[in-house]
Amino acid sequence: MLVVIGGLPATGKTTPARLLAARTGAVHVRVDTIEQALVRSGLARHPVGPAGYVVGYALAEEHLRQGLSVIAESVNPLAVTRDAWRDAAVRAGVPWAEVEVVCSDAAEHRRRVASRSVDIPGLPLPDWAEVTGRQYEPWGRERIVVDTSGAAPKESLAVLVSALAVTS
Repeated sequence: MLVVIGGLPATGKTTPARLLAARTGAVHVRVDTIEQALVRSGLARHPVGPAGYVVGYALAEEHLRQGLSVIAESVNPLAVTRDAWRDAAVRAGVPWAEVEVVCSDAAEHRRRVASRSVDIPGLPLPDWAEVTGRQYEPWGRERIVVDTSGAAPKESLAVLVSALAVTS
């Protein structure tokens, strides 16, 4: 199965994605990691553009074709990126679920943006103006919504696991 986790920066995607991957034995494909590897290689500069996503789609599809489940994590801001993840699952012949992670408390979200630390060396983190000013299209189809506002990562994981059990 492919689980696609998206949402604005600092909404709380990475920790639940890692926890879900550890719990299920799935492969965690993180676009931030791919993009920073492209920058370190000298092949790209920030902002990387679609290259990180394209590599992510290919890796996800390859793992899915090998019979592995994949947790794909990225901002996933556009209908075209959401469609591309779904298309990778369709080509691999596996089910998929789309998850949007939100932080409904704007003050908490802003604090997260200001206080988070880099876990990928060299990855530039956006400030609040960049987070709120970035292009992020509304979702035009069904998805699981996980609101991390006021929730510990394990609580967000429990909500996600429960919702995935219903959809699968």
